[in-house]
Amino acid sequence: MPGLKKINMDKAKRIIKITGVFLLLFSYGIMSGNTGFQVGSDSDQTSTKSVQQQTKSTQTSSKSAQTKTKPVQTQSKSAQTKTKSTQTGTKSTQTGTKSVQTKTKSTKTGSKSVPAKTKAVPAGSKSATVTKKPDPGTVMVGTQTWAAANLNVSTFRNGDSIPEARTNKEWVAAGESGKPAWCYYNNDPKNGMKYGKLYNWYAVNDPRGLAPAGWAMPDDTDWAKLAYYLGGIDMAGEKLKSTSGWINGNNGTNTTGFTGLPGGYRVENGTFLNLGSIGTWWSLTESKSLTAVDYYLVLSAGLGRSNSPRQRGESVRCIRK
Repeated sequence: MPGLKKINMDKAKRIIKITGVFLLLFSYGIMSGNTGFQVGSDSDQTSTKSVQQQTKSTQTSSKSAQTKTKPVQTQSKSAQTKTKSTQTGTKSTQTGTKSVQTKTKSTKTGSKSVPAKTKAVPAGSKSATVTKKPDPGTVMVGTQTWAAANLNVSTFRNGDSIPEARTNKEWVAAGESGKPAWCYYNNDPKNGMKYGKLYNWYAVNDPRGLAPAGWAMPDDTDWAKLAYYLGGIDMAGEKLKSTSGWINGNNGTNTTGFTGLPGGYRVENGTFLNLGSIGTWWSLTESKSLTAVDYYLVLSAGLGRSNSPRQRGESVRCIRK
């Protein structure tokens, strides 16, 4: 069967040809590495690459999330920066406080200089003694401290009242009985404002104390010492007399500040005399019977001394002892 044999031969050739083709393809695949398994693997790799890309996308997403988180951290940093600014503000406040403290320190330093200046006054130095000023209401004459005005009180130091004798009869009765009494010149209170009161010597010598606390009645020695310091009896008067108030212009220089005024006096029978021309002041010193030592200023430049009846009404000038 030649026809059948030819057909079989053709099939065999076709199979061989196909087999050769496959072998050729197979060989090509081995050499080039492109086998069917590799193609599949490449697909797997492609799939894996896609997974990796997805993973990368996930990571990118995570990175984005992290990036998104970063501004939050940045915000936290801003908060820290704000906190730092607050601390800086606090530091500035502290600096301001320091300035206040510095100012306070300066104030203390200024305060420190005040006591230092005050301390120099009572230090007991020679200059402090020389520049020492008398208390208000006093005058320094030499080493003596005198009151700057005539006495004008109506009670003794213990608070008891001193009787006022207005009429002549009252004045005489007080003097004859040796009782203290006072009056204004001409019984006019206006004269008391300028000249003070007139006292009999019994008020001056009363044990209850006519001089206020801290003061004393000057005695004969005190007046003599005053006159001596001013150059003697003949010259002292002009320096003690006031610069006004004396009749006919017979005023003094008043260089001592004593301001001796012509307040007049009241005699034993109650009569008032010599306002404007004579000023008289009691001393605590007794003299002969029913008299006491007094000092007076007249129109001349001298300071007189006499013994006057104790019933007489005269001015009083206190001294510190």
